[in-house]
Amino acid sequence: MRELSGIIILGALSLLVGLVSGVICALFHMALTHADALRVQAVTHAQASPWVGLPLLVGGTAAAAAFAAGLVRRVAPEASGSGIPHVEAVLEQEMQPARGWLIPVKFTGGVLAIGSGLALGREGPSVQMAAATANVIGRFFRRNWEDRRALLAGGAGAGLAAAFNAPAAGAVFVLEELVGKFEPRIAVVALGTSIGAIFASRGLLGGALDFPLPQLSGGGPEMLPLFLLMGVLVGLVSVVYNRSLLGTLRLADRIGGPIELRAAVIGGAVGLLAFAAPDLVGGGDAMVTRMTQEQVALALLPLLFLVRLLLSTVSYAAGTPGGLFAPMLALGAITGLAFGLIVQALAPGLGVAPAAFAVVAMGAFFAGAVRAPLTGIILVIEMTGASDIILPLLTACFGSMLVTQALREPPIYVSLRERAAQSER
Repeated sequence: MRELSGIIILGALSLLVGLVSGVICALFHMALTHADALRVQAVTHAQASPWVGLPLLVGGTAAAAAFAAGLVRRVAPEASGSGIPHVEAVLEQEMQPARGWLIPVKFTGGVLAIGSGLALGREGPSVQMAAATANVIGRFFRRNWEDRRALLAGGAGAGLAAAFNAPAAGAVFVLEELVGKFEPRIAVVALGTSIGAIFASRGLLGGALDFPLPQLSGGGPEMLPLFLLMGVLVGLVSVVYNRSLLGTLRLADRIGGPIELRAAVIGGAVGLLAFAAPDLVGGGDAMVTRMTQEQVALALLPLLFLVRLLLSTVSYAAGTPGGLFAPMLALGAITGLAFGLIVQALAPGLGVAPAAFAVVAMGAFFAGAVRAPLTGIILVIEMTGASDIILPLLTACFGSMLVTQALREPPIYVSLRERAAQSER
């Protein structure tokens, strides 16, 4: 009887955690939307009057990034970067759970950094803020560590669910990535928090798809070898991304200096890029949507990939709040679109749009870099509504995982967690 009442209380608290997390993450999403709009306006004014506008634009982005990095360093150092490695370390009891003050720090710093144009995603801050919310609620109701751990894991999944309007991906992410195994107790909480988060976030934001696309088809079984080949290619590219990110962080450590100065330099450079090419900056959501809906020249994609790879790795080294999912999905989409355009040029009669390759590559890139294929597959389907491409997604993720496992490339969040643990020593 006591066990029954305990799981009922835990279920009720999971819904509460989801509701509160959904509100926080929806407000974060809304704030980022407004920040992006302000950046677009600032760039437009700067281009109209470059002698005055360009210095103001560069100075503004530099100041925003520096303030975000300084806020993190002074108030909540664990709020730096994605936050997902910190959540995983907390669940393994390698680090202490974040206190409530992380939430305003992560919220404010994330809006400033991502809104100023750094190539960072909203999902990392959303996951960590939701996990911190779960910890606060668990402490308030005097739950033991076992219950708080379940709430914390479920809260993190609620953050992902709210960030991408993807409830199933949020629940699966908890079991596949954060916990690494099926625990019935945590599964119940993950489902409850995802339900609560989606209920709250859709109430504030609506239920629109994150990447609205026309109906896509992956073709028949004869197309699967092509998706497998692309998956292998995307797996190799994901290894390049992981190593580039870690190498950039090591280089930043060797350079040293105040984190605020580093962030200011990176923010200023992003301001310059925004002035010259506004579509290249930011998390990449709008860029991916445009690429999959409009004609893109194949010759431009390698340059676009290199710019986004450099921008995303350097942005993460700024030490501000910001996640990796959105930049990774953008790089995967660019790679897949290039592959699809080549296939279309060589065999125009196959009848599979390049956009289908781009969407499939998003999931394969996530599977290779994060090593969470189920989350990647479900996330892409929920974001795009492209349920007809599930078999190509499975095939490409298989190829991507095959490559990364063969090369013994560790998942990116494991590498970042180990790096954080070393810096604590």
